Amino acid sequence: MPRPSNTEERRQQIVLGLLRVMSERGYERASVNEIAKAAGLSPGLVHYHFSDKQEILLVLVEQLAARARERVARRVARIAPEDARGKVEAFLDAFLATGADADPSAVAGWVTISAEAIRQPEVRAAYEQVVRADLELLEGLVASVVGKRRARALSVGLFAAVQGYFVLSASAPGLVPSGSAANTVKQMAAGLLDTVSAKEGA
Repeated sequence: MPRPSNTEERRQQIVLGLLRVMSERGYERASVNEIAKAAGLSPGLVHYHFSDKQEILLVLVEQLAARARERVARRVARIAPEDARGKVEAFLDAFLATGADADPSAVAGWVTISAEAIRQPEVRAAYEQVVRADLELLEGLVASVVGKRRARALSVGLFAAVQGYFVLSASAPGLVPSGSAANTVKQMAAGLLDTVSAKEGA
């Protein structure tokens, strides 16, 4: 694998700098000077590599989405192909379970991005694209358990629970008992899937 170029390394430093500042102070208070300081670079280098703060934010959206997709793929791949429920649980684990690959700053960053999606059309478009892709993946996994007709409503409900836990953990640290989010949403999923399966079988 070739070594990243100096430009790629600098851009990555800047994107991570924005994430650090944003997760502590929000997007509005993430000035170019603060981003540069968190990245260990000069403000001039930030301006050289990015046209404005929004461009950095849009790259961060792509990177956080890619990280989440990799985590989902790793966890789902561990499940036996015939275990449809296990794959739904693996998806939920990928977003909510703690572990060596958990990243609280990414969660806080994602909550800030969702807030900026309300204010900035360009961010909304990028955010919606990511959320739709994640939701489609979950819907496909849920459909393997209950069929396509009921999968959309169940998937949206479960995904909303995931997003709600993100907001709570980022905006009210310590409120969510450690390690409880994934187990609670998986129990919700099991209850919903059982109920729908029972109705379909009746």
